[in-house]
Amino acid sequence: MTRRRIEELLRLHQEQIVRRWAQIANASSEELTELYQALLTSLDEGKNDLADVRGLLAELSRSRARAGFAPADTARAVFGLKEALYEVVELDTESVEAARGFIWFSRLIDDLGLFTFETYAEAREKIILDQAEQLLELSTPVVKLWEGIVAVPLVGTLDSARTQVVMEKLLQTLVDTGAEHAVIDITGVPAVDTQVAQHLLKTVVAARLMGAECVISGIRPQIAHTIVTLGIEFGDIVTKASLADALAHAFKHAGIHVSGARDTRIAIRAENG
Repeated sequence: MTRRRIEELLRLHQEQIVRRWAQIANASSEELTELYQALLTSLDEGKNDLADVRGLLAELSRSRARAGFAPADTARAVFGLKEALYEVVELDTESVEAARGFIWFSRLIDDLGLFTFETYAEAREKIILDQAEQLLELSTPVVKLWEGIVAVPLVGTLDSARTQVVMEKLLQTLVDTGAEHAVIDITGVPAVDTQVAQHLLKTVVAARLMGAECVISGIRPQIAHTIVTLGIEFGDIVTKASLADALAHAFKHAGIHVSGARDTRIAIRAENG
């Protein structure tokens, strides 16, 4: 009986409640009307299936998360329905039944509000993860320096996750371009330890399996000292101090001769065969 009275009030005063709810929630009446109708349908004839309501609330939470709303704002938007309904309950002649029903309805809205909070948190976490992946992609470009020569300029810390991205992008670029020479430039890597060295070695080995020879450039004096101190062995991998030296090495092994003329123009000749 108490629940039925609340359902009656929700239907009788729908326009008033939705209008007041929109003011409290700082949302459009159209958006809340759809949610309101779904809630009425779920309560119809004693149904407790709130799947449609939860679906609309999940979409509301995700859209607000993308728009930069705080989770409290989203939850408060849902809780605002209680305040809007309470103003109607106060004026109801059957105040006892309505008041008891309002307690039941309040608990229902509290559960839905908590659901929006959880959905919002999941949506924000996914947005952050997607942005982190996009930044990772942007921070590990593979560029074509010359026909048959590509380069990977690395900036920042090289960890396992980033190594995987570097390796995948480099291998895909080798497939797409058919390049046989790759330059991995670590000028922007602040420090090289055993772990970073292992990541570099894995990338070089993977590139070699694709038929490409790698040169590691950017071996500054501090990094050279650290490598020697740690006893890191690069084996037969070619290392160069600068990207220019690495590019010159790649040119040489690709059969491309570069010579500077007095007027600073560059003459390039590729050997046949």
